[in-house]
Parts: sequence; structure tokens; C-alpha cells
Amino acid sequence: MPIFHTSSYGKKLPGRYILLFLMGFLMISCQEQREHPISFYHWKTSFSPTPTDRHYFRELGCGKVYLRFFDVDREQGEIQPKAMLRSMDHTLPEAVYIPVIFITNRTLPGLSEEAIAGVAEKILAGIGEVEKKNNLTAATEIQIDCDWTERTRENYFWLLALLQEKSGRDITCTLRLHQIKFYKRTGVPPVRKGYLMCYATSDPADSSTPNSILDLDLLKDYTARIGHYPLEFDVALPLYSWAVVTNHLGKIRLINGITREDMDADRFRQVSDHVYEARDDLFFHGLYINQGFSVRVEKISPLLLQQARSYLDTQIKKDYAIVYYHLHEPFLTKFTIEQLR
Repeated sequence: MPIFHTSSYGKKLPGRYILLFLMGFLMISCQEQREHPISFYHWKTSFSPTPTDRHYFRELGCGKVYLRFFDVDREQGEIQPKAMLRSMDHTLPEAVYIPVIFITNRTLPGLSEEAIAGVAEKILAGIGEVEKKNNLTAATEIQIDCDWTERTRENYFWLLALLQEKSGRDITCTLRLHQIKFYKRTGVPPVRKGYLMCYATSDPADSSTPNSILDLDLLKDYTARIGHYPLEFDVALPLYSWAVVTNHLGKIRLINGITREDMDADRFRQVSDHVYEARDDLFFHGLYINQGFSVRVEKISPLLLQQARSYLDTQIKKDYAIVYYHLHEPFLTKFTIEQLR
């Protein structure tokens, strides 16, 4: 179909109308991407930013680091903090450090109200311990990360309410895509704000997914009605890459930080665009791999990140902040400052 039409009288549109149309079209095409406040997650047990980390942090105008303090897990009936932050290098003096606590789903089933209150006390005591040890000023926010289910929802929501009551701080939480799409079934957490995790969208064991870190079609499907979600939220986006290693029995292991540049031809045979096969038995980034094991490399490219951001901008009409996962030089340097801005 032609862009410009003639009138029913066979006369051409006046040149000034064509010019106005072109100007309007160019204005829409050149419309700048929406800007969002930027911050980062950090998900290791030691925090020691490199000069490159600090450069990106400053140039992007960041003010916050969402710092994983520890996990909470249940083993043999005992609920305790695990994998606590061991050490911290204060090389981001301008940053506010937000405690993030990851809670496994197996922690929550079958707990009494008294037991849940005990979990809340342990979490707050653990946060205080990490802050004191690392000379951190207590932030006004605590973020809780848990992929709750219908089975664990009641206990999890009660835990969030108790943390809000006991801490006197602003309790926020993460939101998975299925908790957005099916919120009437999974429930809406009793917090002021959530953080929509737009990564780990698919099961890495599913070899048919184009990218289990971020499947754009799946993201679109699960957020098609995101404007109806009844809770304020910001957005978490991935920068990382990994290798999905599959053995002869179909079991998988993940190796973080792997890119195609790590897949040298002497050790791996490329069988498709991003899938490789081990030529011999070998050690690969600390993991022993047998000959014939499959290695699928997945990453977030600048193009995929831009596509995800552009889509979210069309779906989310209100202002929102972006938290990138995570602050780590090998991931950051795959992007320019402008691509992250």
C-alpha cells in the first residue's frame, strides 16, 4: 500500500501536507528512549568494586546498590541465614546499600505464626549483624526475594507484614513474571512496592527456548496486562551470561559468566549458533565435563536489552526505575554507558 494517496479527484496532495507528514513521522521516529533512574544488584558474598564498576556506577548516575546480605533456608528442620556477606570494600562512598534477603520456598511451608515471627527476628538480627560488621548506615528499605507459590503465599505475606512492623523500615519484594500475570491466583504482597524480575524467564533445561535468561516473547505474554497490576513496581533487567551444561542423562549445571569467546575450537565443537559439544573430557571453569556433553551459551546482547526496554516502555505508562543484575565488570563491559542509560 503506498504511503501517500491521491484524492478522489485524481489530484496530488499539496507539497506542504507531504512535508508536514514527513516532519511528524521523523519526530515520532526520533523520539528519545525514556530515561529511568538506574541502580544495580550485587549478588556475591564479597563486595569489592573494580575501577570499571565504579566508572559505570558514576557515569550512570546511580545512587543505590541492592546488596544481597544473605539467604534464608531450612535444612533438617532448622531455619538459619546462610551465605552471609563476608567482606565489603567501601569504594562507592556515594552509594546507599539496600539489604536484599533471598528466602527459599522450602523455608516457609508448615510454619506456625510463632515460627514465622522467629524467622522475622532472625532476618532482622542478620541484617543488623552485616550492617554493623561492615560499618553500614541502616538503609530505609529492605528487599525480600522469594518465588512464593499458592502453597507458601499465606506464610510469606505474613512474614512480610511482620518484617514491616518489627523493622520500622520500608519492606519491598521481588515479583516473578507468573506472579504478575496470575496475580489474582498468587496474590498481591502486602508491601508498598515490588521489583519485576525480567530475567530467568524460562527453565534452562528447556533446550527449545531461544534464551532462558530473557525470552522476549514470553516476557510480552506475561506482561500483556501489566497496567492492571495493583502494586507500584520498578523493573529488574539482566546483564549476565551463562553456559547451560547438559550431561548424557539430560541433567544440567549452570556456569555463570561464560561467553562464546570462552568456547575455543580446540576443546569444543560448535553444533549450532550457540550450542557446543565437548571434544574430550576436560575441566571447564571448575566443572568437569565429559566428551559429548552439550554446552549452550546464553547471554544478554545490547540489542535484546534495548528490545526489552522499548517494549516495557510501551507497556508501563508510569515512571519506573531500572535495577540491573548485576554490578560485575565482565558483564558491564559488554555494554556502553549509553546502552545502559
